[in-house]
Amino acid sequence: MIQFGPEIDRTLLEDTLRFAERQVTNLIEKHPGFYPIYTKSGKWKHDGPAWTHWCDGFLPGMMWIFHRRSLENGENKQYWMDKAIEYSRPLEPRQFDRDVHDLGFIFLSTYYRWYQITREPRLNDVLVQAGKTMSLRFQEKGQYLRSFVSEDSIFIDIMMNVAVIFYAARETNDRRLRDIAIRHALTTRRYLVRGDGSTAHEGLFDLETGEFLRQTTHQGYRGDSCWSRGLSWALYGFGSCYEYTRDPRFLETAERCADYFLTHTNADGVPSWDFNAPEDTRKLLDTSAAAIAASGLLRLCRMLPDPVKGFYYWSSALRILKTLCEKHTQQDSSNWEGILQGGVYHIHKDLGVNESVMWGEYFFCEALEAALRHNLAQKKPNGSGKL
Repeated sequence: MIQFGPEIDRTLLEDTLRFAERQVTNLIEKHPGFYPIYTKSGKWKHDGPAWTHWCDGFLPGMMWIFHRRSLENGENKQYWMDKAIEYSRPLEPRQFDRDVHDLGFIFLSTYYRWYQITREPRLNDVLVQAGKTMSLRFQEKGQYLRSFVSEDSIFIDIMMNVAVIFYAARETNDRRLRDIAIRHALTTRRYLVRGDGSTAHEGLFDLETGEFLRQTTHQGYRGDSCWSRGLSWALYGFGSCYEYTRDPRFLETAERCADYFLTHTNADGVPSWDFNAPEDTRKLLDTSAAAIAASGLLRLCRMLPDPVKGFYYWSSALRILKTLCEKHTQQDSSNWEGILQGGVYHIHKDLGVNESVMWGEYFFCEALEAALRHNLAQKKPNGSGKL
């Protein structure tokens, strides 16, 4: 179970976010126009396979985070806005991409952040179209959004992408879009989230009848185990569903996933790559799962009606961030090009194992910025200024 320190150092979070800016600056200056997925021996540019094409939004997404941070600090660094636009704009044609289930990852990290700053209608049009395109993956028999793998497959990852459909539904008052998003979330809740709050990576359905067949996995240890990154996707994703719907079933599910994560992770908040991994690989951590969980907890804690539990989630997120900042970044090293070390992409394919991974970078920066923006790092509910 996670353990808490007595105080969080706000300066630590600020210094780490500045380090992240430096690392991203170095990346885009060294490899202009390059959208990486994972490092190899700490280097972004390599000949390793990508497997899927789903991470392009995370690099410009970090640039948008840096720009927003500069505005809040009164600096207004035009550099980051210019770079964010430069790297976001080439993604625009993918609003029509029907080959992936990751349009939320691609557009909520980029065009949504861009639109929040400028309010240009055309940016919102891109977001809405991405949501409509994503909805075309819906399988009436089975009531789910199919994964990129096959028509009979549902991934827990899709919970991070269904929000783009909710967004499109809200912007257009399209009840059908909203219904698709809700039905997918309920199907995922029923078949991929277990009673104890753990999650399966993938579920398979009978295409003829829509009957659910079994839980399985591509990246976890086995079909009935709990792959830690998938659990973090669920924690964050069901919280997002609750934000859009205020359906208490989604809040309850997000809480169950959060509670499983917090009671089964290591004491410092960084989990093994799979909570049920065998002893010989259990020491392999996944810092990207920790970063996603921290960001999800910071969102979730503000939705809870119970302030005590909200403070528990808040404190847990800050403890995770402290660990990541202190133990999993090497700010004095020029040899490692990433921000957050110790991430895992695909252990079975030996891709990005114990490396920096782009989603880990993005959600780490998102969590750092959220903690600083809401003054969570040193603020007690009673206003005393310390944890």
